[in-house]
Amino acid sequence: MLTVLEYDTLEHAITNGTRLALRRRGSEFLVIPERLRMANGREVIHARHPSTGHFFELFVDELDSIEVVR
Repeated sequence: MLTVLEYDTLEHAITNGTRLALRRRGSEFLVIPERLRMANGREVIHARHPSTGHFFELFVDELDSIEVVR
């Protein structure tokens, strides 16, 4: 479950194209989030890798934390 501050961070990153470090089950994903949507009642972050440009999706309820990468 994300905090209010983490949701604000996510929304800001989507709006401004900021890179984020998303942590899930001990793994860290460096991404540029592009949108937040609902899929089967769950929030999904649609993001791309900043170097390769590959797209992938992460479920918000599976994330441990979100942090801005400067």
